[in-house]
Amino acid sequence: MICLGIEGTAQKLGVGIVDEDGNILANEGKIQKIVEGIHPREAAQHHAENLKPLIERAVEKAGIKLKDVDLIAFSQGPGLGPCLRVIAVAARTLSLMLKKPIIGVNHCIAHIEIGKLLTKAKDPVTLYVSGGNTQVIAYADGRYRVFGETLDIAVGNMIDQFARELKLGAPGGPIVEKLAEKGKYIPLPYSVKGMDLTFSGLLTASIKAAKNHRIEDVAFSLQETAFAMLTEVTERALAQLGKKEVLLVGGVAVNKRLQQMLRDMAKEHGAKFLVPERRDVLGDNGAMIAWLGILMFKSGYRQKIEDTLVKQKFRTDEVEVTWI
Repeated sequence: MICLGIEGTAQKLGVGIVDEDGNILANEGKIQKIVEGIHPREAAQHHAENLKPLIERAVEKAGIKLKDVDLIAFSQGPGLGPCLRVIAVAARTLSLMLKKPIIGVNHCIAHIEIGKLLTKAKDPVTLYVSGGNTQVIAYADGRYRVFGETLDIAVGNMIDQFARELKLGAPGGPIVEKLAEKGKYIPLPYSVKGMDLTFSGLLTASIKAAKNHRIEDVAFSLQETAFAMLTEVTERALAQLGKKEVLLVGGVAVNKRLQQMLRDMAKEHGAKFLVPERRDVLGDNGAMIAWLGILMFKSGYRQKIEDTLVKQKFRTDEVEVTWI
């Protein structure tokens, strides 16, 4: 079985082709260049203009014909409405044209499953960190349960907003990480509420601190504070659940400092720390959508065209996990 997956929940458009053995045959992407944040309609227009050539490129890279695809999968949510609708229409069109089944998948769970595939994780506590999402997730009783999450903005969004406000450039993550290498700690707000987190106060305080402190020191302290918060809630989930693996996924997972903090924490608990080595599967990508589509289809899950309406607020714990 070969699945073509389409990802387009925000500014990143991706098309991936994966077979049922988990071989990634193609994973092509194109990101919209943004300066002042994502404008949903402009991002949707970017997807509409670039999707056809991206599909063609992925098919060529995979060394197959479009007719060889057995299943179409797409991100059904969560995400930006205009972007989701563009890729949903494209997926339905392909499904009808090729007379192939279609499956809409949960974007967050797709990150987990591609991470598990590439790291060979079995039953991890997953920290999923990106521009749009921040969640601590683990499988329990037939679903992926959310054991902690942001109550306001995602950690990736927080870092990007900080970089935009100080005109450091975009994307903000790599820039802040580089600056932090030369910084020293200054106190900033640490906001953990039970198993949940808030980042808006940290963002505001960091922007204010940049007026009176070296930017390197603020970048270092922003990272240290945010990542310590993330490590704390992940550690608490790990201790509560008694699992032996910690999996890190999402665009922010490329950050080496976050990886090191989680690695040290996992080691203290006798757990294994795992993060995919391939950077192209950490951020939003089509391969993760295709792989989850295969898992769902092989477990017996089916969808009709009328069931493929997008879900902007598609919760991770809404999905009945039939493939584990």
